[in-house]
Amino acid sequence: MSNIHPSAIVEPGAKIGSNVTIEAYAVVKGNVTLHDNVVIKSFAYIDGNTTIGEGTVIWPSASIGTKTQDLKFKGETTYVVIGKNCEIREFVTINSSCQEGSVVRVGDNCLLMAYCHVAHNCEIGNHVIMANGAMLAGHVIVEDFAIIGGMTPVHQFSKIGKYSMVGGLSRISNDVPPFTIGAGSPYKVGGLNIVGLKRHNFSLEIRKSLAKAFKITYRSGLRLSEALDVIENEIPANEHIEHWVEFCKTSKRGLIGLQGITQSQHEEEEISELEELLEEKG
Repeated sequence: MSNIHPSAIVEPGAKIGSNVTIEAYAVVKGNVTLHDNVVIKSFAYIDGNTTIGEGTVIWPSASIGTKTQDLKFKGETTYVVIGKNCEIREFVTINSSCQEGSVVRVGDNCLLMAYCHVAHNCEIGNHVIMANGAMLAGHVIVEDFAIIGGMTPVHQFSKIGKYSMVGGLSRISNDVPPFTIGAGSPYKVGGLNIVGLKRHNFSLEIRKSLAKAFKITYRSGLRLSEALDVIENEIPANEHIEHWVEFCKTSKRGLIGLQGITQSQHEEEEISELEELLEEKG
């Protein structure tokens, strides 16, 4: 049995689990799936090929699954999948995706506070917190247990690593490494998110190894590739060090706070290529 207010609009075709609550004036469109114990509060609007996991609460005036704001969208079939036991607060907007078959995904046990925005092709992990007014552009990845402070915009294709904490009113234009804390515009990486790591029961040994990896990456003056070689050779391997190295190696936008080093590397490579070209032409 579910509790659906008479003034709510639930279109034919919508799949409604058991013990679902849909409050007054909410709208649930025909391709939506609501799993057991979901609550849709008044004036929320759930559209598109959207699936909402068990126990999640959608608060008043949230808009979920609506058409992407990406101008490249040509009517493809896209999806939104929200996990279990999430809190999607007032006026949050989670757009559908862009490109055939693509998915905007929010994991389990996430809290998206009022006025947050999640754009097309975003992937949010489990236990993520986005404070009021945090905004993700397209193709952003947020890993598990990350926290994004209020009024913080995140540039498209950026990645925010797990257990990191991004301060409010920051501007994220590059990848934020896992386990770190920082803030500002321009963004400054302060160090490890020690309080967060302690709260999640990271051992002292693991915290020390991550601190060493951070110092080698950010404080040694080495190029990133050189720093990662040192980390792999000098720090005993564990899953968290391996994640740090893999995150850094696969960064597409470059690590935030290392743009100057990265730019120097690119300039040297371009100069080297130009010299080789001049030698070939005599």
